[in-house]
Amino acid sequence: MSISRRDFVRNTSLTAAGIPFISKQNLFMNPLADKVRIGLIGTGLRGQNHLDLLLKRADVELVAICDVEEKMLQTATKQIQDSGKPMPKIFTGDANAWKKLLEIKNLDAVMIATPWEWHKPMIIGALQAGIKYVGTEVILGITLQDHWDVVHAAEQYNAQVMMLENVCYRRDVMAVLNMVRQGLFGELIHLQGGYQHDLREVKFNDGVHPYGHGVEFGEKGFSEAKWRTNHSVYRNGDLYPTHGIGPIANYININRGNRFLSLCSFATKSRGLHNHIVKNGGENHANAKVNFKLGDIVTTQINCVNGETILLQHDTNLPRPYSLGFRVQGTEGLWMDVNKSIYIQDKSAKNDVWDEAKLWLEKYDHSLWARWSKETAGAGHGGMDFFVVHAFIESIKRKTATPLDVYDAATWSAITPLSEQSIELGHQTIEFPDFTGGQWMYRKPVFALNDEY
Repeated sequence: MSISRRDFVRNTSLTAAGIPFISKQNLFMNPLADKVRIGLIGTGLRGQNHLDLLLKRADVELVAICDVEEKMLQTATKQIQDSGKPMPKIFTGDANAWKKLLEIKNLDAVMIATPWEWHKPMIIGALQAGIKYVGTEVILGITLQDHWDVVHAAEQYNAQVMMLENVCYRRDVMAVLNMVRQGLFGELIHLQGGYQHDLREVKFNDGVHPYGHGVEFGEKGFSEAKWRTNHSVYRNGDLYPTHGIGPIANYININRGNRFLSLCSFATKSRGLHNHIVKNGGENHANAKVNFKLGDIVTTQINCVNGETILLQHDTNLPRPYSLGFRVQGTEGLWMDVNKSIYIQDKSAKNDVWDEAKLWLEKYDHSLWARWSKETAGAGHGGMDFFVVHAFIESIKRKTATPLDVYDAATWSAITPLSEQSIELGHQTIEFPDFTGGQWMYRKPVFALNDEY
């Protein structure tokens, strides 16, 4: 049975009309907290990054941890022992152990660092348990309906759901944000970003090492190869848009005076993962027969109500050095991170000649980095992990909205199912849902407006 594009968009976009909007001020009447009680769900490699930062903070009491992988739990408990902090309650044994963690009384927050398919049920479960702050690793849900469900739950319980998107806090990204806000690039016209990262040795390993050493995945894989690779088998779309779109959304005030209108995606043929298996495991390996649905390169074009265009690229199956491919271009100049260059009309050293970006980035270093750079020492991903955890904790202490909220999380993450829909429908343009229910017209920018968090 065929379905018209108009009917399809109507059925998949849904509507936020009539749904109560989350209050941004005075969410609670409690005084400023001295210490935040947190439970951590997921102690894999990413969860261990968060655990390290939580253990370093005097204003955090780690109440509980949860994981189903004994090896990861052992590493996490050693981290806790080495820190000298009290051992939290440990929940394990089966896939629903996290539900027991949520029964703990007086939890201020939970942080979630589990496989993508668990994020929605864990977020909603935490909100239903009365927890007012949830920090989740990137990707809010699998289907578009998942995203609406999380938004509606956050509104119902007047709670905060923050996606822990660390690239929003990358030092060069924040310096460019400072430049954007000071008008150095003029009026923004076009932006680019993405996830361009060779993940072949993340998606495959030997079941022992987290990276490489084999071509196994699924039940025979370890760490991300155990769950992430299956998404490449069954899905074709931009599976990881938030690293690129998060900073871009902050540059052009998405959900705060601007919004995405429509999206169109294309995917190339799939060759990279198969070739990697054949090269490293032989053409007779069982996984050489797997048909990977994910195109090696997925490109997504988005247009905005204020007239900007955005190009996102997802490129994880082919050999390439890491790059998020940022480009911020306005009426007065542009920044491109791939060639580490900036050009500003009438302000660059030479006409039509790139300046080294470092000169501009140091001059316009964001006040957050200027104030907290010492505290970032040892934090993951060049220090930016410190800021995303810091923002989450400080919001809880102040009983206020998180700087990246559930509407941001849903908007950024929904690019995945929307791109899948566009590709499946023959690269049709899909209308972008408005998770704010029209409130984007009245909301004001709040991200990184000062040096606090």
